[in-house]
Amino acid sequence: MNRMLNDDLQLLNGNHAVAWGVRLAGPDVAPVYPITPQTPILEKLIAFQAEGKFDCDLLTPESEHSAMAAAVAASATGARVFTATSSQGLMLMHELLHYASGARMPIVMFNVNRTPAAPWGFWPDQTDSLSQRDTGWVQLYSEHPQESLDTVVQAFRIAEGCELPVMVNHDAFYVSHAVEPVSVPEAEAVRDFLPRRERSLWLDTGLGRSIGAPAGQEAWHASRREMDAAMARVEGLTREAGRLWGEATGRVYDVLEAYRMEGAQLAFVTMGSMAGTAREAVDALREAGLAAGLVRLRLFRPLPAEALRAALADIPVALVLDRNFSPGMGGIVHQELAAALYGHDGPRLHGFLAGVGGINVPVERLVALAREYRDAAPTHAPIWLE
Repeated sequence: MNRMLNDDLQLLNGNHAVAWGVRLAGPDVAPVYPITPQTPILEKLIAFQAEGKFDCDLLTPESEHSAMAAAVAASATGARVFTATSSQGLMLMHELLHYASGARMPIVMFNVNRTPAAPWGFWPDQTDSLSQRDTGWVQLYSEHPQESLDTVVQAFRIAEGCELPVMVNHDAFYVSHAVEPVSVPEAEAVRDFLPRRERSLWLDTGLGRSIGAPAGQEAWHASRREMDAAMARVEGLTREAGRLWGEATGRVYDVLEAYRMEGAQLAFVTMGSMAGTAREAVDALREAGLAAGLVRLRLFRPLPAEALRAALADIPVALVLDRNFSPGMGGIVHQELAAALYGHDGPRLHGFLAGVGGINVPVERLVALAREYRDAAPTHAPIWLE
């Protein structure tokens, strides 16, 4: 692929960047129900359609549950499908998330991470999507608007390559409504990157297969083994998509990002917009003489355990920053990282509930944490940051 030299640089917020990615990916059907703070994605897609620039069956069903039902049905016909939601909308979809993955529908959904009720809130928090981590959906997390656009396009390639649904996430307001310069690729180059693939699972009388019909124990068991095999392909597909996108745009992506990890004596581990704050803390610590680094997790499900172990090899201590909360356990990324490192040499882990509910965590707070915990014994109970 040739680099997209004629990219259009625009000032876009994160949600409008997502809408541009969807427009470029060219879905056939997009059932979307509005919910704060996802609504601007739907509004922008409606505007594109009104201008005659988005050739798609754009549906607005009566609920998020109905939107996912429509997405599954459309995908079962072989259509390329997109939807979007946030927080309580994602919770309402929960039943059908299992249906979409079990039926192996390559739907792409964008979720704007927002606090789940109760109490009612609209703040950045990843608990909504992370609570769906066992539904069989691939999960990717974006740090900024440019990455959100790029990842939406890549998500269709990943989903259609493994025939599993993909959920892409970015933080409410910190990313969804933040305006930044975003490079919008040429439509023709995106079509070259994202060709239509022949589906193996869809409603076709010639296939002689049903979708979602009652199954015996052995067939149901076999379906999960097939899903597991498909999940095993996701990491490679994600790397391939990120590499090819890099060849086309100059913006290379992987399953995780390692920032200033050379010779690091301490590493922050996080995902989403918190990585921007952690990156500044790393720079400040390096200037002060403490060799710090950052591992930003981009692919969360399936968890790239081997890549995480490699990134943290020979690092004495890691501070995990979770903008989420699993009651009774603590931070979900901390849990997953501890499991991935179990039985392997790895850093002393400290898990921090940082920015839960959208509370701002300043750079100075992270610098102080690094100094406080650089020589501390590993902690097992979650540590709340006020």
